[in-house]
Parts: sequence; C-alpha cells; structure tokens
Amino acid sequence: MAGLSTIAFDADDTLWQNETFFRLTEQRFAELLSGHGAHEVIAAKLLEAERRNLRFYGFGVKGFTLSMIETAVEVTNGQVSASVIAEILSFGRQMLQNPVETLPHVKDTLDELAGQYRILLITKGDLFDQERKLAQSGLGDYFSAVEIVSEKTAETYERIFTRHGDGPQRAMMVGNSLKSDVVPAIRAGSWGVYVPHDLTWVLEHEEAPEHEPRYRRIAALDALPGLIAQMT
Repeated sequence: MAGLSTIAFDADDTLWQNETFFRLTEQRFAELLSGHGAHEVIAAKLLEAERRNLRFYGFGVKGFTLSMIETAVEVTNGQVSASVIAEILSFGRQMLQNPVETLPHVKDTLDELAGQYRILLITKGDLFDQERKLAQSGLGDYFSAVEIVSEKTAETYERIFTRHGDGPQRAMMVGNSLKSDVVPAIRAGSWGVYVPHDLTWVLEHEEAPEHEPRYRRIAALDALPGLIAQMT
C-alpha cells in the first residue's frame, strides 16, 4: 500500500446523485401507463427491456428513454399513442437537464487527497451527459485525467491505470458499484473501495468480494483518507 500513487473515482452515485432521477422517472413512467398494468408489472417489463438493450444502447439516459418507449409499445400491444411517446421523450429530456447535486463529503475528500495522489475520474454512460455533469459539478480541476467508457472491465482498468498512472498495482478504484467499480478493478490488480449508495440499480448488484485482500468498504466518502492512512 505504500506504493499507492493513483486514486480513481466513479462519478454517478459516488460523486453526485444519479439513480434518484432514474427512480423518479420510472415512477412517472409507471403512472403514465397505469391503465395497462400495476407499477410493479410496468417496472419489471422496463427492467427486462433495459437488460436486453444494454448491448445496443449502452448505459445512460438515452438508452433508458428508448427502453421506456419499447416497454410502452409492449404493454399497450402496439397501441401506444403519439402523445404518450412524446411524454416519454420529455421525461428523457428532463433527466438530461437535471441539476448536478454532489454527494456529502466529496469536495473535502478530494481536497485532502489531491495534493498527495494522482486523481482520476472513470465513469461510464452517455458521453455528452457525463461531460455535462462533470462541468456542472465544479469538480473537474481535481482530476488529472477523465475517462468516459462504455463498460468497466478488468482490461479497462488495466489500460487506464497504465496510461494515466503507474499501473493497476499502485492504483485504487473508489465507487458505489461492486459490479462495475470494485470487482473488475481488483481483478486488474488494483485496490477496490466500495462506498454504498442508498439506491443502486439492480443490474449493478454483485456479491462483495470479501475474500479479496485488496477489497475495502467504507460507509461514506469522508472515511477514505483515514482508510488510506491506516493502510499505509
């Protein structure tokens, strides 16, 4: 751990709120289609569509919006009206304009670590939306590099930590998703620090790698500097 030189952070639901807006929009979507099924039924069909469409549309608001439209076609047996589709499109546009709300302790934590380590941002999702949120967050100056990727795999982390750091063995990834942020980073040879968020998309769920010596969990981001100091 004494060789740690690079710390990377996930963005959505690690540095700023994100899943909250998806859940609120899902609620509005289910209400819009309430004449065609209960909330639970609509939500389950939407999740199925999202799961199918990930390999086509990737992660983010635009793919979510297309999945809502597909679900509306499905639950109405192809009879969905143009006005309903227009309403769904408006949901997506609203999500792309939501203000960025940084999570507690983010700036203080980055302030404390930025002078000691190389700080990176590694996030996935729609390029334009992620760039917008980063610009509005006011956090951009903390990062020596920003990588917006289509998927987070062990190969992704190995490539990024080699390009922008001293290799994965001297790097740490911090995020709220075990599946995307923690497990693949550990597989690449890095440290993986899990910071749970109250809301995590079901497709990001995975078992915690408790047996891995490079796995850590903290309750909130402000515990990260102390964790690193303790480990060194």
